[in-house]
Amino acid sequence: MTAPLRIGNASGFYGDRFGALREMLTDGPLDVVTGDYLAELTMLVLGRDRLKDPARGYATTFLRQAEESLGLAADRGVRIVTNAGGLNPAGLAGAVRELAGRLGIPVRVAHVEGDDLLHRAAAEGWGEDVLTANAYLGGAGIAACLDAGADVVVTGRVTDAALVTGPAAAHFGWAADDWDALAGAVVAGHVLECGAQATGGNYAHFTRHDVRHPGFPLAELHADGSSVITKHPGTGGAVTTGTVTAQLLYETAGARYPGPDVTARLDSVRLEQAGPDRVRVTGVRGEPPPPTLKTGLTRVGGWRNEIVFVLTGLDIEAKAALVREQLEAALTPLPRELTWTLARTDRADAPVEEEASALLRLVVRDRDPETAGRRVSGAAVELGLASYPGFQLTAPPGKGSPYGVFTSVDVEQFAHTAVLPDGRRVTVPPAPASRALAPVPEPPLPAPLPDTGRTRRAPLGLLAGARSGDKGGSANVGVWVETDDAWRWLARQLTAGRLRELLPEVRNLPVTRHTFPALRAVNFHIDGLLGEGAAARSRFDPQAKALGEWLRARHLDIPEALL
Repeated sequence: MTAPLRIGNASGFYGDRFGALREMLTDGPLDVVTGDYLAELTMLVLGRDRLKDPARGYATTFLRQAEESLGLAADRGVRIVTNAGGLNPAGLAGAVRELAGRLGIPVRVAHVEGDDLLHRAAAEGWGEDVLTANAYLGGAGIAACLDAGADVVVTGRVTDAALVTGPAAAHFGWAADDWDALAGAVVAGHVLECGAQATGGNYAHFTRHDVRHPGFPLAELHADGSSVITKHPGTGGAVTTGTVTAQLLYETAGARYPGPDVTARLDSVRLEQAGPDRVRVTGVRGEPPPPTLKTGLTRVGGWRNEIVFVLTGLDIEAKAALVREQLEAALTPLPRELTWTLARTDRADAPVEEEASALLRLVVRDRDPETAGRRVSGAAVELGLASYPGFQLTAPPGKGSPYGVFTSVDVEQFAHTAVLPDGRRVTVPPAPASRALAPVPEPPLPAPLPDTGRTRRAPLGLLAGARSGDKGGSANVGVWVETDDAWRWLARQLTAGRLRELLPEVRNLPVTRHTFPALRAVNFHIDGLLGEGAAARSRFDPQAKALGEWLRARHLDIPEALL
């Protein structure tokens, strides 16, 4: 019987805790440690790095982490798998070899390539301004590298979960169509991918646990795809069915979670608290992947500038109207896009000046850097002695900066390449795909909660947890409760229509609700909330990370028996 695979994560994004790789290697035993460095916004950053220097395009932080941890991993027999290669996996793999040679550490380095489709942009009609174009590959290339004896595997754009499916397939010898096992690995990978978000970080019920320095998560993965999510003993944070549920709902949508290795059925996931900081994940079913690969495109959308006016004391609305009229008159003809928002952070008779102040925020976008830059800054500065009483800004106006746009397209599945430690190049075929899968019907609603007539107007967050995030220009917010009675209420009360009432920004947008009875959860997909994506910074919370907390703060009539 094959021993379980202990696979941990040491990075959830480019800029995550620097010491996490060392901590994961020294705080307890592991077989594999992964690092996820890529996000939609990161690809834009790396694309601009590559424009400055074609030898760049990878996450340089990983190299600095490897300098202090590569020897530890080699001594402990822990393999490292990371997507820090970004736009240049061959470059990072070469840099790791050079580092290992300089330090005298005998490691075998391999990499996966083929995700970069920028050369196809013109032929596909994606536009001449595309900066990066990368397909989301699966874990088969990683498995090929590990099967060939690699100690370190560097990839470009793979799915976050591929960092787990690849090592798992290599360890257990899974076939490409072992759908249930692969789907279990995808679920474990999705839980691990955002690091400390699985161990109490960013958790709605954070006051229940000490999350000042949460440890990073690991999975004990079994041959059938089941797993136990845990963390190293003695590290901070907590692993509970709640923290795992929150991460399962993060940046997902409906029952099917499609990927290049397998389509995981999230409606089949079962969670069980198996001990302190141990959550067992079972029952995951898998289906063939779709015939296409998601391909992310980034481009520079134009130039952006932001000015925040501080309005203090009385007549807030009139002050906002005055400065808006003055500035727009000075900017005629207007830039392509002006967005004004007034945040009424002020309160009456405030004992502190800051509490007596509101914030008027102006965001300007235009194709021309001057139109969105000095022209806006100069007009704002010139109002300094000629506008509303108490005129001030939160910061001096700047010259503006470029902003990015993320979109995605689907391309037919294709083969890619694993470059093995000895330099051999191996073709990795795509997984067998399904042309069509029947729609998954929404499960029936639970029986309604008996109506006692006794309710209390209270925040939803007294009863429910939530987590939200971004997917291109759309957002998702997942909401879950902890008891069957609370689920009977939530499933019937928190509809798409009610969400639109509670979150006015969502009122005119397409909203799709999915229910997950086994998790006592609902998940909403909100199309278009983020405009052109997180890199465009089109709203106050550009990645929708706090959308769930806003929802939890909204008041509803909740049965007193549930509070």
